[in-house]
Amino acid sequence: MTTYILRRLLQAIPQLFLISLILFMLMQSFGDPVATLGARLPPKPEDKERLRRMLGLDQPMYIQYLTWLVGNDWQKIDMDGDGIGETPGQRKGVLRGDWGNSLVTRRPVLEMIGDRLPNTLLLMGVTEVVIIVLSLSIGLYSALRPYSWFDNFVTTFSFIGFSMPVFWLALSLMYIFAVNFRRWGLPYLPTVGMFDPKVGETPLEIARHMVLPVTTLAIISIAGYSRFVRSSVLEVLSQDYVRTARAKGVRPSWVVWRHALPNAALPFITLIGLDIPFLLAGAVVTERIFAWPGTGRLFLDHLERSDFPMMMGILMLIAAAVVIFQIVTDVVYSMVDPRIRLN
Repeated sequence: MTTYILRRLLQAIPQLFLISLILFMLMQSFGDPVATLGARLPPKPEDKERLRRMLGLDQPMYIQYLTWLVGNDWQKIDMDGDGIGETPGQRKGVLRGDWGNSLVTRRPVLEMIGDRLPNTLLLMGVTEVVIIVLSLSIGLYSALRPYSWFDNFVTTFSFIGFSMPVFWLALSLMYIFAVNFRRWGLPYLPTVGMFDPKVGETPLEIARHMVLPVTTLAIISIAGYSRFVRSSVLEVLSQDYVRTARAKGVRPSWVVWRHALPNAALPFITLIGLDIPFLLAGAVVTERIFAWPGTGRLFLDHLERSDFPMMMGILMLIAAAVVIFQIVTDVVYSMVDPRIRLN
């Protein structure tokens, strides 16, 4: 297994390189970052040109990419047009751990992402646990009682939940559990931020602020995954080895937990492994609506300002998460199913 993991990690290097190249090319069409640096007063043409030279944005795209990737030690940039080469700010490049500075705040990209990433991981971790537990529970219960009133209710709920857009669901939950509950004199839930500054950053306060964003993210996934688990369990229960186990007198609960569920969970494990990094990216809208101070909100804030270094940093983080969780999924898959060997 160690050899397999090392081989997959080596294969991920050219993948990430190709992804970074494609993303960097796409960044060029997002807008002009210099045009947004003047706040309310747009910069003068001569100031914009000077800023472009200072930031290296006047260079061809391949030079900008090489500077981002390996640093600018290999080049000299003429900033003032006098023919004398100057280097505007030494950069080591991404390959040496320097992801550059934000064009908006001038702070290191890794430092800003590091400040926000724990908040996103907290939100995503709790959401993923809720999704896995409820999807397995609801899907398994529906499969064991097919076409019952509970199964019909879950089916209806799944179609409705899976069809709701994230932003509409978030705003609806805010209106019901924050606005209306407060109007009716009931205990209401907070809608913005991670904690109330008046109360402080306590675990209970953070948990209260997480209820609505976690519910928003979980409902849509649970609606789809519970139906997937149901169909997988029903398919496994109809297999010959399950009927053989029942014919031998094995307890029904043992048949379900020992034979049916592990085999039915294999495709579900693959979905979860691929969903985790995309959930990290999908939290962009939710974090913006609920003002959750995570990487999703950070990405949108800097997307509006065409902050290329920050956008590249977050997008490459998501790309790396996709690659890593693909490997983790294969490992977990082999641990659950003894028939699979990773060589």
